[in-house]
Amino acid sequence: MDVRPEGADRPATPARQGAMRTFWNWLKSGGQPDRAALRDLGAGDLRQVRATLRECLAEAGGEASARDRARRLAGTYRTLNEGGQQRFLRLLADEFGPDEHAVRRAVEDYQRAPPGPARRHAESRLRLALGSPRIRILKQFNLLADGVKFLVDLRADVLGHVREVPELEVIDEELFSLLGSWFDVGNLELARITWSSPAALLEKLIAYEAVHEIRGWGDLRKRLDSDRRCYAFFHPRMPGEPLIFVEIALTRDMAASVQALLDESAPVLDPRSALAAVFYSISNTQLGLRGVSFGGFLIKRVVEQLLVEFPRLKNFATLSPIPGFRRWLAAEAKARRAGLVGASDADRLCRTASTSDPYEALAELLTRDLAADAPAATALEPLLTHLAARYLAESAEARGWARAGGRSGGAVPPRQRRASRARQLARRHLAARHAPVLRADGELPI
Repeated sequence: MDVRPEGADRPATPARQGAMRTFWNWLKSGGQPDRAALRDLGAGDLRQVRATLRECLAEAGGEASARDRARRLAGTYRTLNEGGQQRFLRLLADEFGPDEHAVRRAVEDYQRAPPGPARRHAESRLRLALGSPRIRILKQFNLLADGVKFLVDLRADVLGHVREVPELEVIDEELFSLLGSWFDVGNLELARITWSSPAALLEKLIAYEAVHEIRGWGDLRKRLDSDRRCYAFFHPRMPGEPLIFVEIALTRDMAASVQALLDESAPVLDPRSALAAVFYSISNTQLGLRGVSFGGFLIKRVVEQLLVEFPRLKNFATLSPIPGFRRWLAAEAKARRAGLVGASDADRLCRTASTSDPYEALAELLTRDLAADAPAATALEPLLTHLAARYLAESAEARGWARAGGRSGGAVPPRQRRASRARQLARRHLAARHAPVLRADGELPI
């Protein structure tokens, strides 16, 4: 049975792992220059770009002239290969920063100014002198219908080049500041995505899904069924382009594994009987918005929406991996860290693995297919609960993950609160006795 939404074209390749993403990459390249046709930025082109950038600062003519200049610059940039992009961006970084002499004079005036009105005026002049002409140029792309998207993609390019060309860090910082103000959560629109949404939008879900790859139209339809919800943030200047989206399963009980939620053959639950909402996937879609925090706000808004639609919901949870836990655990076991395996855990692990060495037993059990090996999963569960809490409380990598993702950039609380919260999360996510705790990528979801 054909489960494609109306308006969706059939993929040119058979449905298989990665085929839908490959199809979307092919589809979205339509109308764009072929990669082989991209060019470098020659000396003559560089002079023309420099002249156009200076015209942008001169602001000659009205809005139509400014829009035309932005259109020409964007059009030129889109035809460039990586080398051409770097020359374009290096020109912008090197020649369109603050006037050094003006900054030096403003600093001297500020240092000489006495406290009071004179100091405040000197401060204002210093602030103006530090203002970058690049910002004035970048803002003019907002006059284009797709100008905001162009700047988001431009920052993605900058992030790709900055390691090789460190001088571009200043452009990254300025774009981040500019986009951060434009993409403030108050400017975003929350919308539910359903099977009736435009086919182009559904295809973008397939392409952008970053946690559990969507394997085809049947998989997507399951994720958008009546017992599922998908919400996304959109920006008014980027219509039809989700910035971040979250997938939720409505269930009667807390889910023990994501595999059950992704099973296309599982029966559909009457959502009115649901008591729990499990957030099992959240995907940021725009590399150029890296560092702009959406996730925490999106989840809060979605919880509010779900409670309005389903007031019987009592429990909300996430089902996700903890990055780095598997590596940390393997390193600790290899180092035979004292106190890693307690006496009661050691006896249980050794019996299950048929060995007298608890560290060897731990290493051996972690190599098993824990989704299918119930005795091994049962033996490991109490120890992994404790060690996951320890990892979250003590590991610098885990604290960085918590700040960036789990806590949406918030400050790390005191050690005691951190450890207590970690143990609560670990117990909650390992509540099911035979939950799969080892993923194919080597991380241990808890």
